[in-house]
Amino acid sequence: MTGAARDRDDGERGSAVVEFVFVAVVVFLPLVYLVAGFSAVQRGVFAADAAAREAGRAMGAATDPATGQARAEAAAALAVAGQSVDATDVRVAYVPAGVTCTATNGGYRPVFAPGEEFSVCVTVTVRVPLLPDFVDANTATGQFVVERDRYVDP
Repeated sequence: MTGAARDRDDGERGSAVVEFVFVAVVVFLPLVYLVAGFSAVQRGVFAADAAAREAGRAMGAATDPATGQARAEAAAALAVAGQSVDATDVRVAYVPAGVTCTATNGGYRPVFAPGEEFSVCVTVTVRVPLLPDFVDANTATGQFVVERDRYVDP
């Protein structure tokens, strides 16, 4: 190698480290954050669906509305905790059969009549990592239709 070629190689020494740091900061960190944020949102959706299903099953098997409400809330909290979501951000509500769950409903109370149909709606607040707690506009709602047994004593 001649002296001129060696001088050219010495001028590029250490540039790979700079390029790697640049790529890591500009590309990899935002990519990791996007994956973590998407995972948190998807975990909230799974938690809401599982909580609605388990709350509906608990409500459908209960003998009276008060017991059913307590069991439904406990089942929803367990299902949400199973998805590693904070159980304090869970809301259980009920709507008549055929009505979709929205943020405005929740005044319906099942009467536990034989053959009654209603939906259990569970809303979970989804927290994205590294965002402040007051950013809680992201919610996931799960819905499960419950049909009470027609052949029970009222």
